Amino acid sequence: MSYKHIIATRKGGPEVLETRTAGLQEPGPGQALVRIQRAGVAFGDLLWISGRVPGGPRHPFIPGYDFVGVIERLGAGQTDLEPGQAVAGLVKTGGYSEYASVPFEYLAPVPEGVVASEAVCATLNYLTAVQIFQRTAGLKPGQRVLVHGASGGVGTAMLQVGRLLDLEMYGTASQAKQDLVASLGATPIDYKNEDFVERIASLTGDGVDLVVDHVGGNHLKRSFQTLRPGGLLVSSSAYGSVRGDAGFLENILGFIRLPLWSLWPNGKKAILLDVVPYYHKNPAELAEDFPIVLSYLAEGRIQPVIDCQLPLVEARTALELLLHGKASGKIVLVCNDG
Repeated sequence: MSYKHIIATRKGGPEVLETRTAGLQEPGPGQALVRIQRAGVAFGDLLWISGRVPGGPRHPFIPGYDFVGVIERLGAGQTDLEPGQAVAGLVKTGGYSEYASVPFEYLAPVPEGVVASEAVCATLNYLTAVQIFQRTAGLKPGQRVLVHGASGGVGTAMLQVGRLLDLEMYGTASQAKQDLVASLGATPIDYKNEDFVERIASLTGDGVDLVVDHVGGNHLKRSFQTLRPGGLLVSSSAYGSVRGDAGFLENILGFIRLPLWSLWPNGKKAILLDVVPYYHKNPAELAEDFPIVLSYLAEGRIQPVIDCQLPLVEARTALELLLHGKASGKIVLVCNDG
């Protein structure tokens, strides 16, 4: 039996993606073979495809951080998972495919009644919010958070989780997406026409407790300036490098500065955090947090913002929409029916 998947053939942009077919293999020990129904599209996919940041996979590879599907078969090993069970997967690569063999510990059961397109939104995006807000920053109700790219998939997830945690939220977005940010309980900031550092100062008086920066490069320095004493900057991506706003050297220097800024006597700190590798190194925490975000979804406490759903073979179009800022919320790829 053969199946389709999307390959990033070389370093570049969405144009390097190609649809390929391969013969289906049996899952290895400790793995589940999953028939993927929906795969999430993330800016991290563009980062790895571009090859402009260190630590990415070698080309060629199958992009895709997250997916939802149904277990077809199980490899040898102890697990509570069962064939026929709906699961969500957090993998970093491999999601743009009709099938994938995945380690048991990267999967979590999807509650009954939760549709696949919404469950895939809850996987990478909402796990990122829970990890950063609760585990990394340890935020308390009433504390202030600035989220850059607040109208995107991760951004909208952070605003919704922040509202659940009773945080005071601020979010940067273009003018056309201000209403979406406001509808999710945050104060919108027009990053194209406003200086977000000055705007945060005028809105809060002394800054925020946490800023999540997906842009990277020199943008990190300005984000650090929005912190109040004792605040934390989390750099979680480097969008600027893919969009051509920052070069490779600028991104590297930005990352190098983060631990140096943490040495300032005002108590402010800055860290680099890639959530997926973190969870893969700490599977016990993933096992705790995955059910939390999926329960939020099952209970109706979160409502993922889905921009569009496209067939798997249109992955290139999906990434082009993301690259050019034309998406609000999550873009989802339809890999199989269901």
